[in-house]
Amino acid sequence: MDVSGGYAMKTATATLCVSLIAAVSLSAAAQAPDEATITEAYVYLLGRALVVRQEHTDRKEKDFAYNRIKYNPLGSADFVNPNFDVAYFEAWFAVDDKTAVILEVPKIEGRYYTAQILDEWGEVIANINERTFPTKPYGTFLLVKPGSSVPTPPGAGRIELHSSKAKMLGRVEIKDDPEGAVRLQKAFHATVQGKPVVVPPPEITMFDNDSLAGVELFDRSAAILTSALDVAPNAAQMQEKVRAVAAHVASSKEARAGVDKLLRDKVAPDFKVYATTKVGEMRNGWLAPSAAGAYGSNYRARTMVNLIGIWGNTTEEVLYFGAAHGPDGGPLDGGRSYVIHFPADSLPDTVVNAYWSVILVGVPDYRVIPNPLKRYNFNNHSPLQKEADGSLKIGIGPNPVPGVPESNWLPSAVGKPFSLTFRTYVPKEVVKSKWAPPPLTPVN
Repeated sequence: MDVSGGYAMKTATATLCVSLIAAVSLSAAAQAPDEATITEAYVYLLGRALVVRQEHTDRKEKDFAYNRIKYNPLGSADFVNPNFDVAYFEAWFAVDDKTAVILEVPKIEGRYYTAQILDEWGEVIANINERTFPTKPYGTFLLVKPGSSVPTPPGAGRIELHSSKAKMLGRVEIKDDPEGAVRLQKAFHATVQGKPVVVPPPEITMFDNDSLAGVELFDRSAAILTSALDVAPNAAQMQEKVRAVAAHVASSKEARAGVDKLLRDKVAPDFKVYATTKVGEMRNGWLAPSAAGAYGSNYRARTMVNLIGIWGNTTEEVLYFGAAHGPDGGPLDGGRSYVIHFPADSLPDTVVNAYWSVILVGVPDYRVIPNPLKRYNFNNHSPLQKEADGSLKIGIGPNPVPGVPESNWLPSAVGKPFSLTFRTYVPKEVVKSKWAPPPLTPVN
C-alpha cells in the first residue's frame, strides 16, 4: 500500500489551512479600524449615549411620567448648567403612529419665553415663541411621530417630531416678577391622545463626566443607534464606523482591551479638553461654540453640548460663552479671585434683545457649587452696582473680591475648579460675529 500520496495530500491540506488562517488574519488586521475611526465612532456614539443617560436619570425622578410636564420650582439647582433667570418646565413626550400630544402654550408678552422641543440626539426640532412662530406664537400645537396620520385639530399647529420621543425644555423669564413667571409657567399644558406604546431607552452602563464610558459603550451600540433617528446628514457614514468598531471589539479579548485602553487613556481625556477649549472660537478667553441646537454634520459639537450643558438651544435663541481656563491656561481655581470688567460703552445689556446671565458651576459635573449666600449667577435684573464711570465689575472668588462691590461677588470654593457660562438670549448680530465678555483677570 502506497502511503506517500496520502501523506502528501495531508501535508498539502495542512499547508492550505495555514495559508487560509494567515490570509484571514491578514484580512482581519487590514479591516481593524484605525485610531481615527475609533475616535470618531466613539465621540459620535457618546453624543446619543449622553441623551440616553439623561432619559434614564429623568425616569428615576419621583412622579415621572411620559407626556406629563414637570414644573421646576424657582431656583432649582438640580440640573446640569442650570439657568436661574427663568421658570423652567420640562417633559418627555412619547407618541406612536396612532397617538399624539396636544401642547397648550399661553399668550406671553413683555418677557422672554420659549418651548424648546428637541429630539433624542439633542437636535432642536422647534422653539415655540413669537420669533420662530410669528403667525402662531401661542395656542394649541399637535406633536406627532414622523409620517403619522393623526388628524390635526382645527386651529392647531402641527409639529412633526424626528422619532417617537422628544424632550421639551421650556423657559419663562422671571424678570422682577417671580409670581407672574410661575403663573405663566404652569399655564403650559400637555395632554396625550390615546395610549401610546412607549419604548424604554436602551440600557447602558451608566457613567459620569469624570469617568466617561469606555469600550462597553460599543456593546450596546446597535440598540443605541436604532433607538432614535439621527437627522444629521452624515449619520449613515458615522453609524457605519460605529458598527465597524463594535465588530472589532467583539472579535477578540485583545481587540476589546486595546480599544478600551485607547478610549480611557487618550480618546476620552482628549475629548474633554476639546469640549472646553477647542470646539469653537476663543474670544477674550471665552469659548464661543461654532454650533448649538442645530449641528448639521458637526457631531463633535453636538456631543460637547450634550456633555457640558445638555439641551443646548440654537444660536438664534441664545449664544453661550464658556470659560473654564485662566490666562495661564490652567483650570479656573476656586481658591483664587478673578474680575470681569465691562467697559461703560460695552455693557452686556446692550448686546441682547432679551437678557444676559452668567453662572458659576463646578467641574467636571457642571452643577452649582453650594455657598452660604445661595448666589450662583447674575443677570440683567440682579442688583449689581456700577462703577463711577458707568462700567461694571463682577468679582469671582472664595471671598469678596477687593475693589469689587460685595453685591457683585459670585462665590467660588477653595479646592473646587469651576467653569463660567455666559448666556446671551436673543443675541444681537454683534454677538454672533465678534463680541464676547471681557477676559477674566486674576487678582493677586
